[in-house]
Amino acid sequence: MLDMIPLAIFDASQFFQWFVDNASYLFVFVFMVIESSFIPFPSEVIVPPAAYLACTNTGVGQDMNIYMVVVVATLGALVGAFINYYLALWIGRPVVYKFADSRFGHACLINREKVDKAEKYFDRHGAVSTFIGRLIPAIRQLISIPAGISRMNVGQFALFTTLGALVWNAILATLGYWLSRHVAPDMLFAKVEEYNRYLTWAGYALGILCLAYILWNAFKKKK
Repeated sequence: MLDMIPLAIFDASQFFQWFVDNASYLFVFVFMVIESSFIPFPSEVIVPPAAYLACTNTGVGQDMNIYMVVVVATLGALVGAFINYYLALWIGRPVVYKFADSRFGHACLINREKVDKAEKYFDRHGAVSTFIGRLIPAIRQLISIPAGISRMNVGQFALFTTLGALVWNAILATLGYWLSRHVAPDMLFAKVEEYNRYLTWAGYALGILCLAYILWNAFKKKK
């Protein structure tokens, strides 16, 4: 499969066109696993064009359904998130505790007690953090790491990761649906890029609001 992927995979426009020509549920799943793991990869070049093709019912899109695109993309995102979760649990957690027990860690005012407190905090607020984090650019792929380090309940992690990924993929699929009604195929990449900027800024705004809420609650408790 990998030898079918163009060498220009890191050129978003060329990869986008390659994906439009070769889209399938398998590729949606594989690239969403990659997007959701530790390898940076934009879901915006996967879900919107797949949804677009499913809605126009042309070419490779004849065998695709927009609802299944969302389901497969969400499953891929969940698998990728679990890769990060278990890597953080098996590798990251021992490293964090080793650092907390070291002299250098103590010099940085970090010790095992503080790490334990941080774990307990994430245990209390991890569900909401995991859900919201899936909607925020740059945080989406990373939110699984603190979940793994803090040993967040696997069932909770799977549930809120799935919900967050489902919402995000539904938004991207809706964009693909809207574009299928208003945009010609040769303008698809440009329009996806344009609207993705709006989604990115909306994600950042959501992140700022969540951070402000957390800080407000922390200040309110101290007061």
